Amino acid sequence: MLAPERHELILRSLRRHGRLRVAELVAELGVSAITVRRDLAELDASGLLRRVHGGAIGAGPADQQAQGSRLTIGIVVPSAATYYSDVIRGAEATAGRYGARLVLGVSGYDVVMERERIDKVLGIGVAGLLISTALGDGDADKLDARLDEIDVPVVLMERAFGFPQVAREYDHVRTDHAYGAMLALRHFAALGHRRIAINLQATVTAYWLRRGIETAAAALGVEVFLSPVDLPAAGDDPSALAQLDAFLAECEAFGSRAVLVHSDEHGARLVERAMERGLRVPDDLAVIAYNDVTAALAVVPLTAVCPPKYALGETACELLLRKLQSTPGPVQHLSLLPHLNIRTSCGALEPAAVGRSAR
Repeated sequence: MLAPERHELILRSLRRHGRLRVAELVAELGVSAITVRRDLAELDASGLLRRVHGGAIGAGPADQQAQGSRLTIGIVVPSAATYYSDVIRGAEATAGRYGARLVLGVSGYDVVMERERIDKVLGIGVAGLLISTALGDGDADKLDARLDEIDVPVVLMERAFGFPQVAREYDHVRTDHAYGAMLALRHFAALGHRRIAINLQATVTAYWLRRGIETAAAALGVEVFLSPVDLPAAGDDPSALAQLDAFLAECEAFGSRAVLVHSDEHGARLVERAMERGLRVPDDLAVIAYNDVTAALAVVPLTAVCPPKYALGETACELLLRKLQSTPGPVQHLSLLPHLNIRTSCGALEPAAVGRSAR
């Protein structure tokens, strides 16, 4: 059977059933699974259907709704709380505007769990996948082949993997966290601080923050000290207090009255401990937090760098859905800029947020 004949039979079967599976087409056409997948890829490229994990569906949301179902896309993230709750909400809002359904998988920053969640979401028959992997850009050398094995369109969120860590280029939407670090240091420098202490948790975001801190410090002519102390996010036990006191001692030894802390919870607890020791915030110790999820709720409201979490989810989902609706275009690497929300904890040049823009 020639390829054009197979293509016509595939499209005829799709019109009858609304959804096709590779195994069923292998039996119906009497050809190999490799041949069926190649046929589906060619029909997808022509805009006549959309490949999904294990088979194919109609060419767009309108086709799905005409068949009495909704286009379904998956989203797999490390956490459904704090930072990623806004990302999920943004993606969900965009999916709703397109009449699509979002299916969530949470990895808990565990690579094995992530593989299971991806497989489970793909097993539903999603048309595409939004992924923020358990591994960050700083751990890209540890990636296995799972990402490249996914046979539906993928958009990465807050990750920027590329060759040689992965076999193909992926669309991605990420926050420019290096720019976020620059915003914090620039604000401190404008307030007259020349020595800035930094405390970063061992997160995937820290990889980009370090890059931004190094570049910004050189450009601004300020000195920075990256502390190795593992700050607690909460607690009054002797170990937690010792860590907080050790960092405050480092700040004093370095001659710094300005501190950038990742994340909000760690910054809030540091402020509490500083005040318990008689320090005034921001007069004796100015603090900027990173993430701006709970920063405004601290005992002294924290000035914070705010990544565009909701917009990131919106943008990534929009990019994926547009790819599913039309002939695929060039791969897009999108970078969104965070802004600085100025509050009480560091003193202010102006009461409004600064750095509000995107690229």
